[in-house]
Amino acid sequence: HDRRSVHLACLAADGQLAYKLMKDLFSNYSSALRPVQDTEDIINVTLQITLSQIIDMDERNQILTSYLWVRQVWVDAYLSWDQAEYDGLDTIRIPSSYVWRPDIVLYNNADDQFSSSLETNVVIRHDGQVTWDQPSITKSSCRVDVSFFPFDSQQCHLTFGSWTHNGNQMDLFNTLDSADLTDFVENVEWEVLGMPAKKSMILYGCCSDPYPDITYTLHLKRRASFYIFNLLIPCMLISFLAPLSFYLPAESGEKVSLGVTVLLALTVFQLLVAESMPPSENVPLIGKYYIATMTMITMSTAVTIFVMNIHHCGPEARPVPTWVRRLVLHYLARICFVYEKGERCMGIQPEKAETPPTAKEGGVIGDMGWGQGQRTGEWRKVAKVMDSFFMWLFFIMVFLLSLLIIGKAI
Repeated sequence: HDRRSVHLACLAADGQLAYKLMKDLFSNYSSALRPVQDTEDIINVTLQITLSQIIDMDERNQILTSYLWVRQVWVDAYLSWDQAEYDGLDTIRIPSSYVWRPDIVLYNNADDQFSSSLETNVVIRHDGQVTWDQPSITKSSCRVDVSFFPFDSQQCHLTFGSWTHNGNQMDLFNTLDSADLTDFVENVEWEVLGMPAKKSMILYGCCSDPYPDITYTLHLKRRASFYIFNLLIPCMLISFLAPLSFYLPAESGEKVSLGVTVLLALTVFQLLVAESMPPSENVPLIGKYYIATMTMITMSTAVTIFVMNIHHCGPEARPVPTWVRRLVLHYLARICFVYEKGERCMGIQPEKAETPPTAKEGGVIGDMGWGQGQRTGEWRKVAKVMDSFFMWLFFIMVFLLSLLIIGKAI
């Protein structure tokens, strides 16, 4: 019981000393003026930024929203005291509005309200050093280059400086060569590679005096896994369906429908990407991939229509030219492994020459009818070989395009 009484008495004494110190320090103090003994003196402000969290990166509006801890340290010439006169009282904590504060702002602020900072206390030390720790949610403008989306890296600049005091009145110094990232909360979309700091002295057109500022450059790298599994892989799988339209039998009537369906599916993915990207001249890498794939599918659909016309050549069509027979039925057929029914897979047996039916074999079909039927069959063989050739050709093109986009990811 006696110990508790002594402790309470000490606390009461400390409270009275702090109240007396407050009364002595601020009896003739003004927070509106720079706290220097001589107007020619320069106040040195030390700035330290701690990046706590990346809240949002709005690529379309090019705005970075981040949660920062801003520490400012300076010496106030009018806020020092002798510790012996106040029973060894070393520091006091008071509302920041009581003291003069540097008007340091974020130059590239993109917030409508321009300030999302909390009014926190300052810590005043007996030698006049004032430490002001202030948490702040900032919205800063950031030039976003989406040329290599979703495998892109971004650099966002946060420039801090005094709004009214030039370098002859207030100077800025950074505590560290970079922002403090020890308490950073990992972001699901962006990986922070670093946040170096650089001090500059800028001459503006309005004024002849230099203005110091400190620029923190936030290096970000996008985590592409989400986009790979939700945009790229579905697109690749859909793209490999397009060449299969050449494999469909012409009698199915679905060859052109498959190509058009694949084209519409890719258009939906293209719109999803376009909605999240800023309307700039730089086309994202994934957008280029979609356009190239859609172009190939359009070409394959056009070629399918051309081959179907060949397939449906009627009896009135002219005979297959000799060079087409040699190029398509002889060479391309072997390259694409297209064989007649009953042929061995390892080699092509010589075709038996078909002879027109004689009167003994029925006498119903004349030589003219037999020639027209053979002509139709040859054109269908040509269409079958061309289908196989273009199927392999477009398969290779889609495969190479997919390898190209994967190579960019690596």
